[in-house]
Amino acid sequence: MRTPMRNPMRALLGFIVLAATLSVSAEESGLRLEPAPAHRLDMESLQRGARNFANYCLNCHSAQYMRYNRLMDLGISEQEIHDNLMFATDKLGSTMTAAMPKADAAAWFGTAPPDLSVEARIRGKDWLYSYLLAFYRDEKTPTGWNNLVFNNVSMPHVLWERSGVQRLVETEYEDEEKAEAAVIAAKGLALAERINDHKYVVKTLTQDGPGTMPPVEYKAFIADLVNYLDYIGEPVRNERINIGIGVLIYLGVLMVFAYALKRAYWKDVH
Repeated sequence: MRTPMRNPMRALLGFIVLAATLSVSAEESGLRLEPAPAHRLDMESLQRGARNFANYCLNCHSAQYMRYNRLMDLGISEQEIHDNLMFATDKLGSTMTAAMPKADAAAWFGTAPPDLSVEARIRGKDWLYSYLLAFYRDEKTPTGWNNLVFNNVSMPHVLWERSGVQRLVETEYEDEEKAEAAVIAAKGLALAERINDHKYVVKTLTQDGPGTMPPVEYKAFIADLVNYLDYIGEPVRNERINIGIGVLIYLGVLMVFAYALKRAYWKDVH
């Protein structure tokens, strides 16, 4: 009986060690992400996110595991999908493929833009949200842009006209605790890096030029986009959540009747 128990216990121990390692790695990186205000049951947000994705992302990025007809699950009509969201095909059952050929994208950007079907499941909502807010002007890069979350990323900042221009702010600290305190005080996206044994630098971003959207409106724009990216990673999850809520409500009502029945059975017992 002992032998069959070894593999599950070993797997559990391995999972604990892996989780601890990932936690330590996240702490050592010194990156503070900004939480994504994305709610995947918010249909209006998902509809806006689908619009944002089709208009700003689908030129270069594909979502090969998402079909256009699944957008009807979000309350978007077939006619609206044809008129506003389909640019690379005219078949409603087609997958959301990029308009730009991969060979051209690789030649222009140095690498082909990744498919975004399951990017939210790989990276997480907070990472995507922070990444899309973390572009800043950097004349040293080929595109003229860099990213605080993904250093030296080859993707240009395609939304800069809406967001405006940000610049990098670097502040040095001679104490690790002061650097950590500065990251917390930033109340948003911040990165702490060790320069040497005694010095640390905290990197933050500041607005250097306005965009067509105020910062609050632009963050809402990005939140809708990230919400949609989270949705396409697992569209059926919304249905599971709704079923789960219904089951919990049913069990709650059933518990009331079960308690009343128990009181009726035991009312004469002293």
